[in-house]
Amino acid sequence: MVTTLVYRNHKLAVENPPTSLLATLREEPGVMMWIDLADPSEKHVKRVMEELFAFHPLVIEDCANDNPFPKLEAYDDYLHLVMHAVDYTRTDKFTTTELDLILGKNFLVTFHRRPLRPVQAAIDRFVRMPNRLVRGPDRFAHTILDYMVDAYQPALAELRQELEDIEWDALHEGTPDDLFPRVLALRKELSQLRQIVRPQRQTVHELSQGKAKFIRKAIVPYLRDLEEEMQRIESQAVGWSDQIILSFRVFLNRSSHEASEGVRVLTSLTALSIPPLLIGGWFGMNFSHMDVLNNNWAYPAVMGVTILATIGMAAFIRRRGWL
Repeated sequence: MVTTLVYRNHKLAVENPPTSLLATLREEPGVMMWIDLADPSEKHVKRVMEELFAFHPLVIEDCANDNPFPKLEAYDDYLHLVMHAVDYTRTDKFTTTELDLILGKNFLVTFHRRPLRPVQAAIDRFVRMPNRLVRGPDRFAHTILDYMVDAYQPALAELRQELEDIEWDALHEGTPDDLFPRVLALRKELSQLRQIVRPQRQTVHELSQGKAKFIRKAIVPYLRDLEEEMQRIESQAVGWSDQIILSFRVFLNRSSHEASEGVRVLTSLTALSIPPLLIGGWFGMNFSHMDVLNNNWAYPAVMGVTILATIGMAAFIRRRGWL
């Protein structure tokens, strides 16, 4: 699918003109255009990228093949920027789609193999406001990047909720079999988020230095703001990763404390049974020289000693705070 916005004197003039007219429009003074190639056919790739703009073969090859990392490469007449738009769902986790932006003096060409909501949102925004002044194609590029950064917010909200759920379970009713895989899964997602954001932030940082061709000084502050937002996302992911480990450590300490409490109670109950066991064991041996067993007062005396010894042991345990 090919979407084209043509601007004359900084205002939207034509939307989706025939591809055959693009060469004529490009040569017209005061014309600026944005051509979005969404999973284009070989015919459109050849007509737009090879014939209309005569892009370098390496640029076309990079568009056709996925690049694992973002990059910024300058040519004589344009900049080639490779970014990755993120999509996040609880089932598929993080998935990224490569977006190539080729930025020239009076044109922007975007290339992607899958539909991208940030690109479509940017197109819809400019179409809804046809009288809005757009003084350079770098404004198109910034708007797309801005929507790409905004696309991280649903993912951050989901991750934040998952973190809060884990913290609640860690402090209240969680079990190791439940918490441990959830902690590992969330740590993995946060690590993946950092791996996606960090290289793209570095690329945006290069653009925000104001040294790249075809990036006007008026756009540079907006790019710096995008870099700061991406830095915040990266820092947030690092902080949450540390926070979840702290929560799990609290859970382990709580579990250890509860186990220690159980052991202490069992030990105290065992200590309480020592006097009856010791006295009962001694008098239960039935030695022939134990004449005391033949006296009528022997049973009450032994019973009294057993009770007093048990009470004394209980008082000792209570005083030590074991029960």
